Amino acid sequence: MINVTKTYLPDVEKFKQYVDKIFDSGWITNNGQMVKELEKRLKEYLGVKHIILVSNGTLALQVAYKLLDLTGEVITTPFSFVATTSSLVWEGLKPVFVDIDSDTFCLDYNKLEEKITRNTSAILPVHVFGNGCEVEEIDKIAQKYDLKVIYDAAHAFGVKYKGESILNYGDVSVLSFHATKVFHTIEGGALIINEDQLYDKARKLINFGITGPDTIDGIGINAKMNEFQAAMGLCVLDDIENIIKGRQKVYENYLNEFSGINQIKLQVINKNCTQNYSYFPIVVSSEKVLLKIKEKLEANNIYPRRYFYPSLNTLSYVDEYEANNSYNISNNILCLPIYYNLELEQQQKIIKIIKENV
Repeated sequence: MINVTKTYLPDVEKFKQYVDKIFDSGWITNNGQMVKELEKRLKEYLGVKHIILVSNGTLALQVAYKLLDLTGEVITTPFSFVATTSSLVWEGLKPVFVDIDSDTFCLDYNKLEEKITRNTSAILPVHVFGNGCEVEEIDKIAQKYDLKVIYDAAHAFGVKYKGESILNYGDVSVLSFHATKVFHTIEGGALIINEDQLYDKARKLINFGITGPDTIDGIGINAKMNEFQAAMGLCVLDDIENIIKGRQKVYENYLNEFSGINQIKLQVINKNCTQNYSYFPIVVSSEKVLLKIKEKLEANNIYPRRYFYPSLNTLSYVDEYEANNSYNISNNILCLPIYYNLELEQQQKIIKIIKENV
């Protein structure tokens, strides 16, 4: 079976060494040594000022909303994983959808201002498939209207914009470290925060508002990462360059084979950004063609995914907004299998089936 992704599992003996340390210490959660070490190493690797590890990426989003005291409406994209929208609704916020750019698949900043109202408190763009948004333009608009910006950077681990980490833009950037991601901690996530006071506040928010053995400073929640998650992260981080290098090879094979085919549209990558090769999406001419390709691949035990489908502005629990680009791309997009050790022979089989059916 060839799935759309494959979880990277490090050397089991190395992981066991970390697990032995956890057992020796008896400290399995509540900001243990593994979590502290992983935060330190990730801060250096990513080139960020502050990082807070949490138990998953969706909780990271929810903590970010509370951290910034968001209310009312939040402008976001309809083309993302469902958690971007559902976490807003869960926290009593109203998603207001702005359509995407049909080439980059990211929120179209040119359409932002027309959706801003007196009830707007923030903008929540997504670096879709790790492709960086136009962060400078979005931040300019946010400053003009005194809005907060949270970047959903779930796919953007290690991505740089003009030579610096793209995670440093906005008030907060949120990462996912789910097992399907380029870098993972089994489940997990992180908040990237530049401002010192916000960072201190976030530290309290993820631990019930507790500031000492006998003190609680405001409301909080339990969002902490545990030691076993952090141990996996330390192992994966050791191998991250090889992981990305392997994915790059697969990505470039696809790119070479599908570039210039009129029936296949490829995502246009932000020229100011590096890539982490987290996904390889193709957009075909119609949903009928997509379903035919998907059926043929699955008949050969190959399982791509319709990321992201459906367009989130069509969900039953949100208000309707027109987003034609998101709707059309969502109906016609397929993410192909990509992982660090996908064999060339397997990839060539995928490419052949697609070319025969577009």
